[in-house]
Amino acid sequence: MKPDETSLNKVSVTQENTNGGGCTEIKGGSIPFPHDQGYPLIDRSVPASISWKRKCAAYVLALRPWSFSASLIPVALGSALAYRSEGSLDFLLLLVCAVAVLSVHGAGNLVNTYYDFSKGIDHKKSDDRTLVDRILEPQDVVRFGVCLYTLGCLCAACLFFLSKLKLEHLALIYFGGLSSSFLYTGGIGFKYVALGDLVILITFGPLAVMFAHAVQVGYLAVTPLLYAIPLALSTEAILHSNNTRDMESDRQAGIVTLAILIGPTLSYILYNLLVFLPYLVFCILATRYTISMALPLLTVPLAFTLERQFRSQNFSKIPQKTAKLNLLVGLFYVFGIILAPTGSLPKL
Repeated sequence: MKPDETSLNKVSVTQENTNGGGCTEIKGGSIPFPHDQGYPLIDRSVPASISWKRKCAAYVLALRPWSFSASLIPVALGSALAYRSEGSLDFLLLLVCAVAVLSVHGAGNLVNTYYDFSKGIDHKKSDDRTLVDRILEPQDVVRFGVCLYTLGCLCAACLFFLSKLKLEHLALIYFGGLSSSFLYTGGIGFKYVALGDLVILITFGPLAVMFAHAVQVGYLAVTPLLYAIPLALSTEAILHSNNTRDMESDRQAGIVTLAILIGPTLSYILYNLLVFLPYLVFCILATRYTISMALPLLTVPLAFTLERQFRSQNFSKIPQKTAKLNLLVGLFYVFGIILAPTGSLPKL
């Protein structure tokens, strides 16, 4: 098929032979190069450095960095609990643990992107259009996911040598979290059979907090599981807001989520429970044990703003805004534990 000449840029090409040599000059910003050596006419309208920057930006966006509070805050909470109970903290262990958990989280996001696209769930109006808009190719996402899972496993291997935690306990928690991040949409696909909320509630709550705590202290304990509950509820609110927003498109794609099963009204009630129940826990801790646990209450105005937005069914950016609330609540929660007087918190 002959190209549409009206859609092509008009360029002026001149050839000059000097001593048997030739040069093709392409006006319009391209660099001249010898035409008699078989060089192709390369479109240099976009510098390679800019193209590489765009590619890197695409990879970062594919990771959904706005959701990383769901993995980093549990690591910080588990480490804070270890500091409060042991009186010391190994920052190298904290760093390696954070990279391991963050790598698994990022890889899980990529797996989610790949399978949602392959199953036809993502479309032009979806929040994640990494593959829909061909920002990246499916093989790019797969390779990047493999790299992140590999990085996470290397960090877990380092933790085996740096931490006193037994290998079987380390492997059990780490690979339990890794498997959950993959099976959320890959393999069994818990997300597609209304079990995704349960997986996220466990993985990015008790499991991650226990992992960070155990790496620091060298043993497994039940206490981190109890302190992880408020944070787990806040984290689950991110996923539930996302699933409620995508309720219609998910139903059309033939998948089942908790939001679809319970409907809009109960989804609104559940969202409020997930957002506001942690504040009840913080009030109890603040009134009975230490006032420092009242710090997360500073975020209550933002929680009410999200409640009003959810009630009006204006779901624009609500998962990202809920993630912001999760980040602030988690940070104030961690600071509250660190600032608590020694022996003031139960079982710490």
